[in-house]
Amino acid sequence: MADTFGIAALAREFGVTTRTIRFYEDRGLIAPKRAGQRRLYGPRDRTRLKLIMRGKRLGFSLADIGKMLDLYDVDPTEVAQLRLFVEKLRERKKTLERQRVDVAALLKELEVFEERSLALLADKDKRKPRVG
Repeated sequence: MADTFGIAALAREFGVTTRTIRFYEDRGLIAPKRAGQRRLYGPRDRTRLKLIMRGKRLGFSLADIGKMLDLYDVDPTEVAQLRLFVEKLRERKKTLERQRVDVAALLKELEVFEERSLALLADKDKRKPRVG
């Protein structure tokens, strides 16, 4: 059983909760063997979990990650998986580029409102009657 991992060990290794791993299992992304009530994750599950975590970090949906993982099982050459991966990378880049433009515009707008508000405050401070 040297090539198996418990759920707690995998959770520690990947910095997630055991609940997260069970969620991925419920979604069919990983499929541990069972020894009574205990889940036994093999090298394949560990690799799939690593790929899931990478996909999540890149912003892919679990559905997209699942499609990529399923393609790996169907096409051992990984060509179909890589094509889908490149397609999803390009989609993600386009989304992030649009968000970058939106964030830049929002920052500029916030700066304008901040400057106007500070100018109004300065003007009101000048008009405030002095007591003393």
